[in-house]
Amino acid sequence: MRLWSLHPKYLDPAGLVALWRETLLARAVLSGATRGYHHHPQLQRFKATRDPVATVDRYLAAVYDEACARGYSFDATKFIRRRKSTPIAVTDGQVAFELAHLKRKLRLRHPSRYRDLLKVTAPSAHPIFRVGAGDIADWERP
Repeated sequence: MRLWSLHPKYLDPAGLVALWRETLLARAVLSGATRGYHHHPQLQRFKATRDPVATVDRYLAAVYDEACARGYSFDATKFIRRRKSTPIAVTDGQVAFELAHLKRKLRLRHPSRYRDLLKVTAPSAHPIFRVGAGDIADWERP
């Protein structure tokens, strides 16, 4: 499971679809609808918010909006569009780590997207994140 801190606009089609599915799984875990993945490190930052399900819904909304902008047909009934949720802190080191990780994935899987990412020097974070200074997250497995 990879719930990117990066803005979904950087993902290739396969990555965006995978993010949608993995975030729906995260939503099921956080809402108690499934038994697996409860201790997955990617979920720690959502669990630390006041309302983890609302926060993951806001995350899904941005993924959904990116999919719609690309002409995809994701199912909006899978989440509740929320007006507010707790912003999550993320470090610039984590965002940079994820950009490098995504570049490695796309180098073979989607070369044209990889070439586009080579031009990105200051990546945008997913809208629910607030970027501050720091290293990669403790839960990350570099």
